[in-house]
Amino acid sequence: MTPLAEVVRTSMLVAGDSSRLAKTRLIADCLRRLEPDEVDIAIPYLSGETRQGKLALGYSTLRACAGQPASTPALALPQVDAVFTALKASKGKGSAAKRSRLLQDLFGKATAEEQDFLVRLIVGELRQGALEGVMLDAVAAAAGLPAADVRRAATFAGGVVPVARAVLYGGAAALEQFSIRLMRPVLPMLAQPAEDVKAAMAQLGTAILEWKLDGARVQVHKAGEEIRVYTRSLNDVTAAVPEVVEAARSLEAQAVILDGEAIVLRGDGRPHPFQVTMRRFGRKLDVAALRAQLPLSVFFFDCLLVEDEALVDRPARDRHELLRKLLPERLVTPSLVTGDIEGAETFYGEALARGHEGIMAKAMDAPYESGRRGSGWLKLKRARTLDLVVLAAEWGSGRRRGRLSNLHLGARDPADGGFVMLGKTFKGLTDEMLEWQTQALLEREVERDDWTVRVRPELVVEIAFNDLQESPQYPAGLALRFARVKGYRPDKRPEQADTIDTVRRIYQESLS
Repeated sequence: MTPLAEVVRTSMLVAGDSSRLAKTRLIADCLRRLEPDEVDIAIPYLSGETRQGKLALGYSTLRACAGQPASTPALALPQVDAVFTALKASKGKGSAAKRSRLLQDLFGKATAEEQDFLVRLIVGELRQGALEGVMLDAVAAAAGLPAADVRRAATFAGGVVPVARAVLYGGAAALEQFSIRLMRPVLPMLAQPAEDVKAAMAQLGTAILEWKLDGARVQVHKAGEEIRVYTRSLNDVTAAVPEVVEAARSLEAQAVILDGEAIVLRGDGRPHPFQVTMRRFGRKLDVAALRAQLPLSVFFFDCLLVEDEALVDRPARDRHELLRKLLPERLVTPSLVTGDIEGAETFYGEALARGHEGIMAKAMDAPYESGRRGSGWLKLKRARTLDLVVLAAEWGSGRRRGRLSNLHLGARDPADGGFVMLGKTFKGLTDEMLEWQTQALLEREVERDDWTVRVRPELVVEIAFNDLQESPQYPAGLALRFARVKGYRPDKRPEQADTIDTVRRIYQESLS
């Protein structure tokens, strides 16, 4: 059995090296040492996830169970996986005590480095820079196969793990089982951010522009009368979205795979906030009642298969044209093909005026790169900003180890002069900013635990964010979405920061 320490060591080395080639080599070396039944465990760990999904455990619970670390490594990957499975299954009366016993036993066998790794893994704060593209390249290197072939297989397999499991022990012959098939969802292609329309057009030239809808990504598979709808994370949500099923059933094509967005629109065609749309995808649903209250619309922007022909390798211009021949206009995302910057700016303005996030800009010759954040797709979104106060910060990991990274952000409460937390972010921080803020925050420290330093609320930071969503996790019931640091505001005092009243007004305006 492979020791957990092997994966922890690899994780630390990967996080501490900015070179993609180095990350790939380190992960490939680790993968070669795995037993066949450990691939499903190690790859998620090296991606900052567990194969069991979220374990619903917080820092305070984990901190209470951590205890004295072991002096020497003793844990193997299957042992950790078995504990995670037991934690996931522990529910109902007595579950809290059982979870504590499981965690105390696990942490009691873990070294200090392993404890730190496990805590960050469980709470979702383990960031190593081993994104899926790096992982796929590492799998290819470990198996001695062309990276393009492994990426293609992952496209059709719906993820890295099944391909890794097959090729690490089956070689090139194992790739033959992976091809695009109906009723087997594929990972969606993702986009990179662009600074503005001018920058996007300069990079792409003539491009396909589409409205960027802030809905739920859906992938629809149709084979005759059988229809399946999958989410961005490849979950089957067919029963929850009858409107999408009906839209697919109305198409003349008998075999098709479509990529699009399901979204709840108001009577005037403007979108409801994202979290309203997501109510249609909850765990416990009265579908008929929700449909009457929050009817879904669906807009498709790509076509991956028609009848017996896979289209993922065809250029975007071909898929764009074919989609518009197959589907009625009401089911297609509004688009424009242009190389004119002024025309692109106008199209972008129209999308914003209709209440949408922004636009997508897509290269005319781009294939559908499943699971990749390819340079052929760019996203342009208008961001809001707030001046907030830093309330605390968490110690970083990997290359940020030893520096305060993840900021706790608060808005001023004019009622009592205090601050109301709205969320956290570690994004947007340069190395220079990290060095400065670590020193500045430590000078303002009031208390700390193993992971967090709480500070006097004196530093104001400008935060860009996409929107606000309801959240029971924070005192105000609201949380920032996609928050990132634009810069510190030394010209502003804490009493000049934005108030929670301003935040609530912004949220209410998004609902109107």
